Order: sequence, then C-alpha cells, then structure tokens
Amino acid sequence: MTQICSGALFFALDTERFLFLHRTQGKKANVWGIVGGKNEESETPWLSLKREISEEIGEREIIKPIPLETFVSTDKKFCFHTYLCFVKKEFIPLLNHEHNGYSWVTYGKWPNPLHYGLRNTLQNKTNLSKLETVFQVIDLYEKQLN
Repeated sequence: MTQICSGALFFALDTERFLFLHRTQGKKANVWGIVGGKNEESETPWLSLKREISEEIGEREIIKPIPLETFVSTDKKFCFHTYLCFVKKEFIPLLNHEHNGYSWVTYGKWPNPLHYGLRNTLQNKTNLSKLETVFQVIDLYEKQLN
C-alpha cells in the first residue's frame, strides 16, 4: 500500500517570502519543513492538505494553489504532493503541538537544517524552473496593474 502525503509551501505576495515551520516531533524533529502530512483514507491530496493546514497553522485564505511536485519513491510505497500556495499577506501561524517555531524567508535563504525531502524538492532544477516561471508571471501581472 502506498502512503500518500501532501504539503504546502506558502508564498506571501506582500513580502515575496516563504513560510517554513520548525518541527518538534518524530524522526523529523528539529528540522524546518512545510505544512503537511498524511492523507486519510478517502481524501484527495488537496483535501488532505486543506485539513493539515487547518490543524497545523489555522484556517488560511489561499488565493491560488499550484501543484509544484509529486514525488514518488522508487519502490512506489511513498508519494508526496507539494503545492505552492499563495496568500496575500504574511501571517502569524497558529502553531499546533507539531511545531515550535516559524520563519518567513526569501527565495534561496532557506532555514537550516531543512527536512531532507524538502531540501531535495527545493534543489530540483525542474521545480526551480517552475518557481521562476511563476515569479515571472507575477511580475508581469503586477506591471499590468500599475
């Protein structure tokens, strides 16, 4: 059986920074990561992520979620869906027991130590190219508004 998980890399349009959470529990304690977790039985990846967001940082109004990556392990027993989630403004997350800190950071200034899976995602050339394309679209859109 495949374990399916979903995560959200939040991006605030007002500051152009990303949200990271400092984890306190399990094998992945004392590393920086993103909001996310395991899908429950009948959940789609997006519905699972919406639940995880609510549980881990409180309800958030997401302007637009964009699928960034779907990682599947070589043995196909693990699948992780990463979404880039846009919010209008930075916020103070209402952290649950899974985290003891948060940080909003600029592109490429990721906190350390970073969760190894997330580090791989943020170093992947295809994902970096997707992020660059998204930022170019944002810049073009903002220029049209002004």
